[in-house]
Order: sequence, then C-alpha cells, then structure tokens
Amino acid sequence: MNLDVAAQTAAIVFSDTYDDARRKFLSRAPGSRPYKCGSTGPAGEELFTDVAYFGPVDASRLVVLVSATHGVEGYCGSAGQLLFLEAGFHEKLPPSTGVLIIHALNCYGFAWDRRVTAEGVDLNRNFVDFAAPLPANPGYEELADHLVPADVSEASIARAEAAIAAYQAKHGVPNFRVAYTSGQYTRPGGMFYGGAEPTEARRTLEQIVADYDVASRDEVLIVDCHTGLGPYGYGELQTEQTAGREGYEKAIRIFGASVTSPELGNSSSAAIVGTQDAFWKRVLGERRIYIGPEFGTYPSGRTVLRQDHWLFNYHPDEVDSDLGREIRRATRAHYYPQASDWKEMVVWRLHQVHRQAVKAFVR
Repeated sequence: MNLDVAAQTAAIVFSDTYDDARRKFLSRAPGSRPYKCGSTGPAGEELFTDVAYFGPVDASRLVVLVSATHGVEGYCGSAGQLLFLEAGFHEKLPPSTGVLIIHALNCYGFAWDRRVTAEGVDLNRNFVDFAAPLPANPGYEELADHLVPADVSEASIARAEAAIAAYQAKHGVPNFRVAYTSGQYTRPGGMFYGGAEPTEARRTLEQIVADYDVASRDEVLIVDCHTGLGPYGYGELQTEQTAGREGYEKAIRIFGASVTSPELGNSSSAAIVGTQDAFWKRVLGERRIYIGPEFGTYPSGRTVLRQDHWLFNYHPDEVDSDLGREIRRATRAHYYPQASDWKEMVVWRLHQVHRQAVKAFVR
C-alpha cells in the first residue's frame, strides 16, 4: 500500500458517526447478523452490534476482528474492519480459515461518544467472575473524589489535581497508574468501573461466541482495536496480562517485536483486570492469541474522561444540551483525531496487522 492509496483508503473507511459507520459496514457485509441493543442513541435511534462471518462454517481456524469495546474508540476499529473488507482479505482466506467480524460491540458508547457501556461500565474491566470476590483497588478509593469530583470549577479541579500529584509523589507514578486504570468495582459512575454484573455488551459477545461456535475452533486470533494510549498515531500491539509470557511470545512470532505486554513492563498500559482476553481465555484457553492494537492520540485523557463522567453522573438531564454536546465532542476528538495524518497511520498499521493475521494461518 503506497502513500496515495493509504490516503484514499482512509477517506473511504473512516466515519464521523456511529450511524455512518454502521451504514458503511452493512453495505460491505450485507449478510451481517444484527444484535439489538436495549439502549437507544442520542436521537432515539435503535443501536446494533452487527456480525459478519466469512469462510467455511466449520473452519478450524478463525480470525476475529472486534471494534468499539470502548465505544468511542469504535471510529478507529470500525475503519479497520472496513479496511479489511476493502483489501479483500475475506475473499482470499487460507484453507480451513474463517473470519468473524464483530462491529460496534459497545454500540451505546460508540453512538454516544463514551468509552463506557449504557450501564456506565468499562467493558474491558467487566469480564470478571462475579460469583467470586471482586478485585480490590484501595488506591482508587483514595483517589475517587478527585478523579470525578462533583464540582468541576477551576478551583475544584486545581485541588483535585494537587491531590493526585501528592498521591503520585507518595506512591510513585506506576502505582498511581495501577490505582487509576487497572479497574475498580466499588464506585459506579467512576472511571474504569468494572460493574456489579455482566453488562449487556458482555452478554452480547457471549451470545455471538455461542452462535458461531467459536469454542470448537482449534486456533483463534483476536484483533481488538483501541485508541488513546501511547504516541500520536503509533499502533502498539498490546497483549494482556492474562496471555502470560507464552501468549506474548506467540503474538511476537506472528506480529514481530513491536508486540508489548503489561506483565513485562514494555506496554503503555498498566496491568488491568476483567479484560476481554480473560473472556477469550475462559472460552479457548491456549488456543487463542489476543492482541489489542492501541493507537495513540493526545495526552489529555483524564480531562475528557472526568468531564464525561461528571456530565452523566451529576447532570444527566444536560447530556443533549449545548454543554453536553460540547463534552461529547471533546471525548470523540480525543479518541478519534479527525486528521488525515492520524488516519493514514492507522490504515498503514492495520493493513499490516490484517495481512500478518491472515498469513499466520497459511500452512
């Protein structure tokens, strides 16, 4: 793919709304199966997770492409799925290989420009066993009211940031990152909240996996796109702590030495709990390889997340006011830079990842 082709393709595959992304996806995968969401979009429209399958029904090997685990990050993930179809990878699969494309898993978050689900849950912290004791995060308890204060005036935010800086000075930045992002299960409405039960989006994924008999496959390679961490435009290929050293090394054999692992400390992400890979591990064990391409954007993530949670927690009646729309636009702009250079970087990287993923099953 040369530079001109990358620019032209980026203009085709990216969308500026959930509705536009869904329309494009359905036009390229007209046989897709819709899974209706119980929530509606900002204009009262119905929302769907759409699933397309290509290849032999009983394929022993499967590539799974997931978009919008973190709703608003679906602009990138949806574009990646359209890119896969534009490149025709689904039409030239190796023997005994299928492709399962899950478009807009967290369709609520995609439509509303939020990372969280309709329940206010971070889906990538929701895949825990709720019958067992939930992971504790005492650091988040200490920081909670500073991360999402009820008052977002300039003076209040200054006090909150001073308290966060004091925590970092006392405990160190790595420990702050764990407290802040690893997941918490005690503060509904807070950042990175893992929930009190499986979310609708989690149940939808579980249903999709059952409907397409994913558990029976011999090898499954999952590509779950994200944005917001790392250098601008760079596509870091993250594995999760649940993959362990063996899963990390299996991913390196397919995608090269740019693969990272929070367990080894070379990832832009802290080790987190309740991840989607934990779900895939329960379903497939060591028969799966999971990577989460993470495309960097801007360094102001805490600011937009704070505003988003403040709006929906304390002023839900204003989500469609001028202020609410401004906050939602800021969240989208952070997780989806609508700049041609960023889009081209995503297209280049994901085309490489898709080619490597399909090639991995050539025997």
